[in-house]
Amino acid sequence: MAYEVLARKWRPRQFDEIVGQEHVVTTLKNAIESDRVAHAYLFVGPRGIGKTTTARILAKALNCVEGPTVHPCDKCDACREIAQGSSMDVIEIDGASNNGVEQVRSLRETVHYSPVRGRYRIYIIDEVHMLTTPAFNALLKTLEEPPGHVKFFFATTEPQKIPATVLSRCQRFDLRPLTVKEIVGRLEEICAAEGFDVDQDALLAIARSAEGSLRDAESALDQLVAFCGKKIREGDVMAVFGMVARRELEGLGKAILTGDAATALETLSRFDRAGKDMNRVLEELLEHFRNLLVYMETGGRKAEELLPAQSAALADQAALTDVEKVMRIVETLIEAEQKMRYAASPRLLLEAAIVRACHASRVVSVGELMKRLEQLAAAVAGDAASAGGGITAHRSATRTPATRSAAAAGGKGGKDGSYRTADSVNREGRAAKIREKPHSGDDCVLLSEHWSEIIERVGRFAPLAPGYLRDAKPLRVEGSKVVLGFDREFSSEPELINIPRNRKAITRVLSEFLGREVDIELRILDARDTLPADIKTSELDAAAGAAKQRAQNGKSSATGQSSCKSHPRSGRKQDSLATRQKWMQNGTVQKILEAFGGDIVDIRA
Repeated sequence: MAYEVLARKWRPRQFDEIVGQEHVVTTLKNAIESDRVAHAYLFVGPRGIGKTTTARILAKALNCVEGPTVHPCDKCDACREIAQGSSMDVIEIDGASNNGVEQVRSLRETVHYSPVRGRYRIYIIDEVHMLTTPAFNALLKTLEEPPGHVKFFFATTEPQKIPATVLSRCQRFDLRPLTVKEIVGRLEEICAAEGFDVDQDALLAIARSAEGSLRDAESALDQLVAFCGKKIREGDVMAVFGMVARRELEGLGKAILTGDAATALETLSRFDRAGKDMNRVLEELLEHFRNLLVYMETGGRKAEELLPAQSAALADQAALTDVEKVMRIVETLIEAEQKMRYAASPRLLLEAAIVRACHASRVVSVGELMKRLEQLAAAVAGDAASAGGGITAHRSATRTPATRSAAAAGGKGGKDGSYRTADSVNREGRAAKIREKPHSGDDCVLLSEHWSEIIERVGRFAPLAPGYLRDAKPLRVEGSKVVLGFDREFSSEPELINIPRNRKAITRVLSEFLGREVDIELRILDARDTLPADIKTSELDAAAGAAKQRAQNGKSSATGQSSCKSHPRSGRKQDSLATRQKWMQNGTVQKILEAFGGDIVDIRA
């Protein structure tokens, strides 16, 4: 007798033997028992999960001598012929090779014939999405109003390719991929019945490689038996399929979580020497961190889908990190996966991704920073109010997002109990200072000093605006209006500045910088345009040039200090060295500076 592969030998013969599709099985059982079996069913899902098998069992249930029944006898001629694929009443059609309109017309001519042995004449069309549009059209009328003795069972992996007119005439069942635990359970039953000695790690590796397909897992087991006999270990699976052992994969994941790039790279090098496919390694590493993320977010409630060894490893790694770090690692690996298909050197790409993931795992999360702030607030609650009023921590415009979050959380509380960011405190302080001085030449000098920074900021909201704004210079600030001047050679620039998106971005940045709502007025310079009496053009140009030079050198970004300096004629008071030293010696101030890694850059009354 010819050898029968495990996937065919252990194909389910009863509804109760179908693995992982309880929602489909329950519905079909109830339909049979209540005599509500529809004339057309569509089974949808990926390969190897039981679409055609379910259709065959349903056909047996309807045509069994003892039926219709939810428990076909498998002994009568009808059941045996359907199981063997030789029944004249159950016609299985391959949609890929019989996809033309002529084949469908032949089918239409036969549907009127009565069944030979059973109650129904059943047509099972596999990969039905492969039918052509004319073939679907030819089938529509028969599918909508078939004879009472005809049933249609369709199976497909791509339901989106089936016309809506066909879908609306069928009852659809979506079969899901099987979990690793379900596949391992079925393989254990097969191994016990066949006398195979397969350890748990080997079964887990087979199930992982199957990617939700039970048929693929059974085929892999068949191949391993042919390779090493009835005794199979995890190493055999690794050798045949080029997979990574579970413990090695978990070790690599732990190295990434702890930021141990050296160990992670050494592990990856060992995989490469063993001939592992880097694409496969990346896929399995992503699956590991996906499981870890789900485990942490659900508090282990999804652990029933995993084997005990997997759950224990995930619990250990969950204690080493938090969800935000895992999310950063996953995002880094997903980015590498997208680039992998075009990479000339997959190993180099994966090594770079793993190093980035190691560094990402060491970044302090916002949650941890908030905890530190809460502890600091509790420690200095008595002195924070008095010390916070005299100090404005003027941060650089290139702060990291984590620093912004920390500044927002640690800002001075308002009257309504809300919190303000350091930027808002700076703007309010600047606005108060301006309101004290009725003359606006102070603002004009300030704009000139920081003009390059303002232009850069505008570019974040309107990418084309900086090119036009570089040809302008602040002339004066008149109340809520900022006057910008253009030389005659740039007379076309104001029209471009007035494009709504550009104008909105400029007014927004200027309003934020000056601490009040302002608008802009654009002028072409001529002999009548003069600057305020206390501001010289040479001084404005010198201030703007100095600001630009500081921005290029990056000194302000490197030190965390603002590049803003008071103009000699602006009337703004300079901090004395004695006052600075006094605040530096304050215990509360020292704790705040230590927590944020900052420095005192400005002291205001």
